[in-house]
Amino acid sequence: MTTTPRYEIEPWQLRWRGLDLDALRRTESTFALSNGHIGLRGTFEEGEPRGLPGTYLNGYYERRKLPYAEAGYGFPEDGQTVVNVTDGKIIRLLVEDEPLDMRYGHAPAHERVLDFRSGTLRRNTEWVSPTGRHIRLTTERLVSFTQRAVAAIRYTVEPLDDDLQLVIQSDLLANEPILSRTEDPRVAAALDKPLLSEFAWAGGTRAVLSHTTRSSGLRMAAGMDHELHLEEDGIRTEITALPDLARLTVAADVPKNAKLTLTKYIAYGWSSQRSSPALRAQVDAAMVGALQTGWQGLLDEQRAYLDDFWETADIEIDGDAELQQAVRFALFHVLQAGARGETRAIPAKGLTGPGYDGHAFWDTESFVLPVLTYTIPEAARDALRWRWSTLDKARERAKTLGQNGAAFPWRSIDGEECSGYWPAGTAAFHVNADVADAVIRYLNATNDKGFESDCGLEILVETARLWSSLGHHDAHGNFRIDGVTGPDEYTAIVDNNVYTNLMARRNLRYAAVIAERQPGKAHELGVDEEETARWRDAADAMVVLYDEELGVHPQSEKFTRHARWHFKDTPPEHYPLLLNYPYFDLYRKQVVKQADLVLAMHFCGDEFTDEQKARNVAYYEALTVRDSSLSACTQAVMCAEVGHLDLAYDYFAEAALTDLHDLHDNVQNGLHIASLAGAWSAVVAGFGGMRDHSGELTFAPRLPPELARITFRMSYRGTRFRVEVGQEQALYRLISGEPLELKHHGSAFTLGEQPVTLAIPSAPRRPTPHQPYGRAPVRRRPV
Repeated sequence: MTTTPRYEIEPWQLRWRGLDLDALRRTESTFALSNGHIGLRGTFEEGEPRGLPGTYLNGYYERRKLPYAEAGYGFPEDGQTVVNVTDGKIIRLLVEDEPLDMRYGHAPAHERVLDFRSGTLRRNTEWVSPTGRHIRLTTERLVSFTQRAVAAIRYTVEPLDDDLQLVIQSDLLANEPILSRTEDPRVAAALDKPLLSEFAWAGGTRAVLSHTTRSSGLRMAAGMDHELHLEEDGIRTEITALPDLARLTVAADVPKNAKLTLTKYIAYGWSSQRSSPALRAQVDAAMVGALQTGWQGLLDEQRAYLDDFWETADIEIDGDAELQQAVRFALFHVLQAGARGETRAIPAKGLTGPGYDGHAFWDTESFVLPVLTYTIPEAARDALRWRWSTLDKARERAKTLGQNGAAFPWRSIDGEECSGYWPAGTAAFHVNADVADAVIRYLNATNDKGFESDCGLEILVETARLWSSLGHHDAHGNFRIDGVTGPDEYTAIVDNNVYTNLMARRNLRYAAVIAERQPGKAHELGVDEEETARWRDAADAMVVLYDEELGVHPQSEKFTRHARWHFKDTPPEHYPLLLNYPYFDLYRKQVVKQADLVLAMHFCGDEFTDEQKARNVAYYEALTVRDSSLSACTQAVMCAEVGHLDLAYDYFAEAALTDLHDLHDNVQNGLHIASLAGAWSAVVAGFGGMRDHSGELTFAPRLPPELARITFRMSYRGTRFRVEVGQEQALYRLISGEPLELKHHGSAFTLGEQPVTLAIPSAPRRPTPHQPYGRAPVRRRPV
């Protein structure tokens, strides 16, 4: 664990005041800007010093061979790694002949501010050069939510003590060198000069570079154009373009207290099929559009977009100022990860860093899409459309594995399986039910009939066919799913993982329902009454394990009979266990990396009684070490439901502060987008008690004693509403749209024009569960 970074606590901003060069690799992730299509890490404009440079285009990757000590049938041959594309953020400054470099001279003042309402990153630096020249630098940058291909930077320099000659160099730089400093498998493979130049042009204040990758054959173009302003005359400019570098050089004699301002417009485009001239035309058009809008216009569009988002998504927390900031930070980055990805995946790190090679996993559908579904549903729809677009690859993968239907990849950028480790990759078939569950949630929350017909039904049908072939009826008529891995990656290749079976059951039942609702489309897919009957039979006969002796649900067959992990003999520095112990030992012990059975109770809570939930929570709390950032939020949700509100508060804080406190010591490689989304779940599903089983929206709110009030907003079937939860009562208020039928602690009510206030019953009293030795969450004290 690292010490808490020096972020100042403010409700709508993340401010870092002062200079700490050792913290750059972390703050470059937290200060990253993205719109889901373009991602810019929060490096200094001058390019150096830096921690880990990064400019990413969603879906743009390079192929690499996956190494195997021994080959095996069905093993993926190629991996995919996100590429650090042409960097357009770089703006270098020379004061007289001295380059601005924060390692030299000194900075009397320096701060950076990520503003969640303006959607910009601002910098204010006073710098005194080694020879005593004193300047003020102010910058502001954005990645546009409204103009998808555009980013922009406003860069202003002001001499403070004397007249100065200033030279600005604005670059497009390809093939920046990147070093990988670790063997941690969660870190991306470093790529050496992955981009091959195809085109370089410069003229006036505009430049365009075009490149292609060596192996994947993906083509990209980056362009920049500029506006300059100085009250005095005498600006001189030159522009050049080389294969990997385009540069605009601006020189001006600037009087004391005057300001030289450069506005830089950057545009990106990429394609697997379009030519270099076509991509150049695309970025040229994007730059002209940005210039037409202008800097202030881009700021205004960005603010209007975010105002609309916060009206539907904002969470207010009364009683903990740091968590108020953290949850808005989380929501802002979740929005950045998914807002304009459109036909692309949402990677585990968003576009904030190269961690996990830029791959998307099941946590997109299970953790991120619930947030988007209830706040910005069109982004959830687009993410699901990406899954639908990869169905042919998923069908081919299922065929390779000897199965029917479609088998979505464990990890991927373009839809092809990239996991070289079978037990914790391909065997985790639950990803298919997770995708189906996200489709079901989206359909229930939006009534989007067009998506249901065009994409949703086909996803549900093909995943149902997978379960129908992957499982089998045993001699007693029970439907079993054997040899799979559930969400817990410390338990692999097991029979009848409860999470997998329950999620598959839902998948099978909804596939039958939607097929009957869309008979024409179902017929086109070859679905008949006999097939839907088989799906229903399998769902009804699905094995759901229960240990009568212990009174809990085993995570999988024989799990509760395994020896428990030797927690007291495991030193703190040996976590995460996967980096310090062999998998074969983890697999044969009762130790849980992340919530698995507990996650099943969240997503499939209507399959468990209240007492079963309480006993299961207590049992698995004692086994779960939270070596995954995906665990704390789920534990927060279920601890809140069964009455352990103090513990839920602790887990909520852990999920929300995962990156701001760098709890896993790897934020340098990008943010944990699913954990940030989990902060929303901890509030809305945990303290708000929101559930959406069977398409019915219900709430059972309760607060921990440390919080006086929380308020959250949601969008459901075109209606926007807010829920304000206090210690003794909850207030439901319609913002816009039609009335809704809701439930509060099991009692139905109609939310219309008039607000509805309802009492909150006391939480049940139960013994506090214990965690593995040394793995209890930090007790949260409100800040």
